[in-house]
Amino acid sequence: MVRPAWRFELPAIREIEREAAQRFRGTREAWVAEDPPAPEALLATRLEAGGLWVATLDGQHPVAAIRFRALNVALYVEQLDVLPAFAGRRLGAALLDRAEALAHEAGLSAVILSTFRDIPWNAPWYERIGFKVIDVLSAELEAIQSDHEARGLDESRRVFMRREARGSVPAK
Repeated sequence: MVRPAWRFELPAIREIEREAAQRFRGTREAWVAEDPPAPEALLATRLEAGGLWVATLDGQHPVAAIRFRALNVALYVEQLDVLPAFAGRRLGAALLDRAEALAHEAGLSAVILSTFRDIPWNAPWYERIGFKVIDVLSAELEAIQSDHEARGLDESRRVFMRREARGSVPAK
């Protein structure tokens, strides 16, 4: 089941992000495992704007989460996390499909994200589910890239990707 997050779930969503980050241990991006999850205040802001959704297996307890916000012409995914124990069940794909439907309903043209180029469950996975690398960044995406660099991300190892909003997907 994919649904909007509830306010009382914010600590659980932070824990999903923290646990999902542990998959980076042993990779070139191992520092991600030590990076703190998004502050609860940011999650609350996204929740109020409709940009925080979860996937559950029992209708209640989140096991995956997506955080996004609207840009000028696209919806930008800030974070997508799945608890490692639930990986491979298409939960991340279902959340992205829902984000795409929301983008379409809002009149936005696409879903955009930034991710690590060489981590298997990052850019290669997004490519398998229909995302394409963006070769020329808009001013909005350049600003996001600058923000990433200011936070210490090595943007030479990252890529922005886009998937067109192809229509509505009903909420489950």
